[in-house]
Amino acid sequence: MINCIVVDDEPIARNGLIEYIEQVDFLFAVEACKNAIEASSVLGQKSIDLVFLDIQMPKLTGVDFLRTLSNPPLVILTTAFPEYALEGFELNVLDYLLKPISFERFFKAVNKARTQLTLTKKNQSSISEPYFFVKSNQKLEKVIIEDILFVEALANYVINYTREKKHIVYMSFKGIESQLPSNLFLKIHKSYMVALNAIQTIDNDEVIINGHILPVSKSFRPAVMERVAKHLFKRN
Repeated sequence: MINCIVVDDEPIARNGLIEYIEQVDFLFAVEACKNAIEASSVLGQKSIDLVFLDIQMPKLTGVDFLRTLSNPPLVILTTAFPEYALEGFELNVLDYLLKPISFERFFKAVNKARTQLTLTKKNQSSISEPYFFVKSNQKLEKVIIEDILFVEALANYVINYTREKKHIVYMSFKGIESQLPSNLFLKIHKSYMVALNAIQTIDNDEVIINGHILPVSKSFRPAVMERVAKHLFKRN
C-alpha cells in the first residue's frame, strides 16, 4: 500500500484527487492538506510514500516547500500552469500533472510511483548480507557494513572510510547509497553519508567521526537533528 497526501489550497482539486486515490487499490489517502505548513506537519509525524503537491499556493508555493525538504518522499506536482514543469523536474519530482487532471493521466503517474517504490524496496531488501564487494585498486575487496564510518563523494569516485583503511571506488554516490541501510546511515551533506553509531560529536554545522571533521549542510541539518533527537538522553 502506498501512503499518500494531497496538498492543494483548492477544495475541489483536493477532493478530486482524494476520489481518484480511493479508486486505486494500492493507494491510501492519509491526509488532505490545505497548504504546505499542514503538509510539513504530516510529513513529520507519519510515514508518507507519495505527495500530490500543488504549485500555486499562498504563503509558500509547492516548489518552495519542496526545496525545504531534505529527504522528501516521491512527489507528483499538480498545477494549471505548464510553465513550472521544468523547475519541478529540476527538483527531481516523479511526474507533473496538468489540471484538469484526467483519471487516465493520474493512473499512469501513480503506476510510475508504484514501480519506483517497488524497485526501492527490492534494493533495500536485497541488503540482507552484512557486507558487499567493491572494486578497488584493480581487485575486489570486501567491505563490512558495520565497519564503515562514513562515505565521501569525490567527482566520479566515492571513498569508503573504515577504522582500518579507506577504499577508493569508481562508482556514483547514489550507487553506494543503495548499498547502505537507511536505518544505520544518514546523509549529512550532498557529498557525505555517515554511520549513525560512529558519530562522536555534533557541533552546529559539523560532526566528528574518528578524528574526521565533516560538514553538515544547512539543507540536511533538520533531518540530522531529527534522527539524533530520537537517541537524546532526557533527564526526568
